[in-house]
Amino acid sequence: MSNAAFTVVIPARFGSSRLPGKPLADICGKPMIQHVYERACESNASRVIIATDDERIVKAAEGFGAEVCLTLAGHPSGTDRLQEVTRLYEMSDNEVIVNVQGDEPLIPASVINQVAENLMQAPDAGAATLAESIKTRNDLFNPNVVKVVSDLQGYALYFSRAPMPWARDEFAAGDQAMPNLDMFRRHIGIYAYRVGLLNQYVQWPQSPLESLESLEQLRLLWNGHRIHVADALETPPHGVDTEEDLAAVRTLMEKRLAQA
Repeated sequence: MSNAAFTVVIPARFGSSRLPGKPLADICGKPMIQHVYERACESNASRVIIATDDERIVKAAEGFGAEVCLTLAGHPSGTDRLQEVTRLYEMSDNEVIVNVQGDEPLIPASVINQVAENLMQAPDAGAATLAESIKTRNDLFNPNVVKVVSDLQGYALYFSRAPMPWARDEFAAGDQAMPNLDMFRRHIGIYAYRVGLLNQYVQWPQSPLESLESLEQLRLLWNGHRIHVADALETPPHGVDTEEDLAAVRTLMEKRLAQA
């Protein structure tokens, strides 16, 4: 891995529709956002910043010693919140920022390093992200599992909630088995960006494809920018979207602590 510097920004909204206040949800005696922060600090990042719109999260983050940035409340996406941080910190266009979601308390430091390194090694890309193989038809046809198809150089051709690529012969035959292809890949939602691209992103209107699929990364492709995609060195565990997710993470973390 390169020693080139990058910054991690962790957007953390209090007002989640499915699990309000989830950044402060207790997991083994710590708020969830602290676990995310600690995982990010295990990476090679030169700086880790929590970005939030809520004073309660600011207070909690300062309580465990994190650097925290209070941002505007009205951002339409986490990417817009990310760009506000880069503007407030007056970051230069060529700096690399990794966006780590505030509901990923088990994210491995290895994937944070990987996505940053991949972007630094891909000068034609303004952003980088990760993927993993899809093993089951249920995942392939599940609209909540975002699929990605890349070209020979590892740049994204398209992201979709639909199954892609379409295995014409196998699916036409009604075969219920998963086609034996390595091209079915699930997008993993961690991104590295160059600051200059973030500055452009917030000036573009929402693209028609982005609106149709409800996938904000399509705004980059729509405007002619390249996204580097690689298979993750380590698969991040599922994030926390629901009470059930939170219970599962608590159980897993309790087991890890008991084994430590």
